[in-house]
Amino acid sequence: MNEAVPPNKNAVAISPPSESEKNIIIAGVLLSMLLAALDQTIVAPAMPTIGKAIGHPDYLPWLVTGYLLTATAMAPLYGKISDIHGRRPTIFAAIIIFLAGSLISALAPNMLVLIIGRAVQGVGGGGLFALAQTVIGDLVPPRERARYAAWISGMWAVASIAGPLLGGTFAEHLHWSLIFWINIPLGLVALVIISNPLKKLPVTSRAHRIDAAGATLLVAATALLLLALNWGGSQYSWLSSVVIGLLGCSAVLWTMFGLRLRLAAEPLISLEILANPVVRYGTLAMFMVQSANVGLSVYLPVYMQSVHGLSASSSGIALLGFLLGTVAGAMVSGRTIPRITHYKLLAVVGALFGLTCLAALALLASYKSLAVIELLTVGAGIGTGMTFPVATVSVQNAVDQAHLGVATGVLTFLRSLGGALGVAVLGTIALGNGLPLGGEGQQAVGTATAFGTSFTDIFFACALATALSLVAFYLMPERPLRGRRESDAPVVLD
Repeated sequence: MNEAVPPNKNAVAISPPSESEKNIIIAGVLLSMLLAALDQTIVAPAMPTIGKAIGHPDYLPWLVTGYLLTATAMAPLYGKISDIHGRRPTIFAAIIIFLAGSLISALAPNMLVLIIGRAVQGVGGGGLFALAQTVIGDLVPPRERARYAAWISGMWAVASIAGPLLGGTFAEHLHWSLIFWINIPLGLVALVIISNPLKKLPVTSRAHRIDAAGATLLVAATALLLLALNWGGSQYSWLSSVVIGLLGCSAVLWTMFGLRLRLAAEPLISLEILANPVVRYGTLAMFMVQSANVGLSVYLPVYMQSVHGLSASSSGIALLGFLLGTVAGAMVSGRTIPRITHYKLLAVVGALFGLTCLAALALLASYKSLAVIELLTVGAGIGTGMTFPVATVSVQNAVDQAHLGVATGVLTFLRSLGGALGVAVLGTIALGNGLPLGGEGQQAVGTATAFGTSFTDIFFACALATALSLVAFYLMPERPLRGRRESDAPVVLD
């Protein structure tokens, strides 16, 4: 895979992007990431309106599931494609596919077309997450890369807050299709911003090929697993033949994918990357952290409504503390990593602090002081937020430039899969305890103590996932971060 390549007589040496061009590129790719992040949050509040407008409301969950399936499954594939064909054409393709899906969704005359449009959006959106981090990895050496993780966390926080607000406003006061139309101008602005500066990014000149069979197995295995996680405990019981059949077929396809990685001449994910202990433990840690983080962000508003009697809007404001804590933790960690030698300690301390806050939250779930609960959620956000820059920088620092896209794609894939798994597991716990998930918070105030006891299980599950991430970070080797000098050489383009 790393065989020597004959020099190209027509190659032209150009200087790398200037600092201003780097900032322009980063702003453009973060805008594209914001588009994909918004589309995971903006649809939910508009779903009842959409169901009334175009009918078949029983299929509304597919608006979320369809996007989640394709976005998660495609993330590692984009990493491989960008390593072969370069970042610029690949990120352009991802944005264009995302905009095409937005157009299909905005013009959808019925629910089937809308679901198809959402799935197309996911095909592009899955690439935007992985490619944004990969492009930042191309531009910034690992030692300085961590500070941009706070920007990425900020994008998620903005999407988590602005998405529901915009979706509800558009659906209630204007038209539901605006939640898709808004993507068109934002996506075109991102394309214009990054078009010329991205030409200075290096393009891999090796003869590679996409493992189509491996890609098909990965997409199919992931799709079946996510379907089982989304349907289990909601549309079907976990022991139903449908869910068990989906899990069984997914397991078979994952086994076949593993065999394909060992037998293919050039597998979709290099075995060299998977054998790297930094990549292995770093991605596992991110998987566990994200399962707790996303699950907590979904069920904290339910807890605030059920136990503390807050309204839907007030519970959303209460969630803001957790989200801002996550951004603050990522910012502190990102700015500290370049200044210390043993940067892994930041993730260990962050995971331990988050674990402590979540354990306390579980023990005090029935406690009536909203201020204490809010303080613990902010602490949990700060702790988990501190781990994100360490995981991303460690994984990217552990591989060479030729494998940067694949490694980042694997990290993004497991991060998304962890979030989906976390929501599914916590949903099973919630349904098993008879918790109110349909907005019955005000009616449940009289039984707040009983619901608080039930939420203890949810918070303990988040604490357990955080504890497992702590173990993974502890086992992850710590390698010296590469500095700026390695990124200063001229880039050669054909």
